[in-house]
Amino acid sequence: MKRSMQLVVGALIVSALQIGFLFSVIQGRATILRDGAEVMLKVEPVDPRDLLRGDYVRLGYEISSVPRTLFEPPLADADAAKGTPVLVRLAPGDDGLWRPVGARLAETQASAMPDGQVEIAGTIDTAFAAIDQVRLSYGIERFYLPEGEGREIERDMRERPFMILAAIGEGGTAQIKAFFDGKTRLYEEPLY
Repeated sequence: MKRSMQLVVGALIVSALQIGFLFSVIQGRATILRDGAEVMLKVEPVDPRDLLRGDYVRLGYEISSVPRTLFEPPLADADAAKGTPVLVRLAPGDDGLWRPVGARLAETQASAMPDGQVEIAGTIDTAFAAIDQVRLSYGIERFYLPEGEGREIERDMRERPFMILAAIGEGGTAQIKAFFDGKTRLYEEPLY
């Protein structure tokens, strides 16, 4: 009897830990969507698609390619390895779209950030010393759509501007909050 009671208690503890972990992941995303700083980013179309994962569009951004000159301190070739964490400082432009105004390796100390700016966390994909550009990804390069709508939107993205509204939480973690065709809001992510 004592052994079976220990097994039941152990199973309950494991179940509670699993549920707690899932809740923390979902709550973390919802917190960013609810409380994160909102930035509007222009979308650039990217091919291809993965038919096994459902309808989605792959997204690239103007902020996905950052000049090396924005890095403070200057980015050394040895620091530009694939997967290196970085923080890119964004500021709003006159057109309402946010653009990079500074960048740093995540491990370096941040300088004082002016009001109205925000940092987004990313990782280095590639660094091209010859063209003075660093290609970055931010974890928001995919947007899932209702079934059957992905191809049409991918085609339309080549003809007119699309944007996303991203919510950026503390530490720079970004989530896509809404997807726009010009000024028309096509889709909005629910909190849960």
